Amino acid sequence: MLTTHLSTGFIAAESSKDKFLDLDVPGWAWGVLIVCIVVLLGIDLWRHREAHAPTFSEAARESIAWVCCGLAFSLFFVWQFGGAAAGEYLGVYLTEKSLSIDNVFVWALLFSSMKIPLKYQHRVLFWGIFGALFLRAIFIFLGAALVQKFSIMLVFFGVFLIFTGIKIMRHTEGDETDENASTAGLSLLRRIMPVTDEYDGQKFLTEKNGVRMATPLLAALVVVETTDVVFAVDSVPASFGVANDPFTILAANAFAIMGLRAMYFLLADARERFHYLSHALGAILLFVGIKLAITPWVHIDIYISLAIIIGILVAAIVFSVWKNKQSGEDARSKH
Repeated sequence: MLTTHLSTGFIAAESSKDKFLDLDVPGWAWGVLIVCIVVLLGIDLWRHREAHAPTFSEAARESIAWVCCGLAFSLFFVWQFGGAAAGEYLGVYLTEKSLSIDNVFVWALLFSSMKIPLKYQHRVLFWGIFGALFLRAIFIFLGAALVQKFSIMLVFFGVFLIFTGIKIMRHTEGDETDENASTAGLSLLRRIMPVTDEYDGQKFLTEKNGVRMATPLLAALVVVETTDVVFAVDSVPASFGVANDPFTILAANAFAIMGLRAMYFLLADARERFHYLSHALGAILLFVGIKLAITPWVHIDIYISLAIIIGILVAAIVFSVWKNKQSGEDARSKH
């Protein structure tokens, strides 16, 4: 009886693979994705070749442009793989874009604590995100290999995300983990080479008295990369709650995080205005975790998942606006 039960559970876990699309991705499709990433990053680097502090309107235009690029790539999925594949891509894209909001707030805290001038922050974030793409690609391929070999890994990912989501909802600030990552990043850099407090334009390395030294920008870059590793531990498993194909997950992650620089300059000071956004991110992780944990037995349609994620974000924004309005009315009533 026990053997039959275990066998049934194993078959159910194995059949969970069929509940996600298994794409036959040709080599040229990978080439298209890589070319798109390289060209877009090149254009962005060229546009910001001179150090300057981006204005709100500039950040808004760039944010819209990056979102349009991410959404436009879904048309490639429709053309090559069909509407269902495009739905999975959009699901991962929206999930990663939502979870990336926390990156923005953490970067704001890090740059503030390290006193990095606003005009140099784009250069740090550009190379930080360039490194993040490489690191996440490694995590995604490792995760895909584990899921393909052991389907039960989806359940473990789900339980981990449930725990993380509850933790974020209960402790929405999350600064302690970020400070630990910052300290670890700086300590690692100082073990490798000396770090100066002086800037040399946008350079990451400088020379003082014949000694090669890291500038504060390189120190900030190491910290940004270190914190992204922490975020990837949460966000990459969340991607597997929406899709299982590495091409879909990597493409969606790439387009979601490439636009983070513009989003940072747009939303860095919005943490106080959108009080419930951190709660929403925890709720999204909780939902995706539950979805993953029950995948071997129950499959939630991708469009239902999209609707739930969008609903959580909209609710967070609406309640945040309502809270600010109530706080303003309370403040005026006291005067």
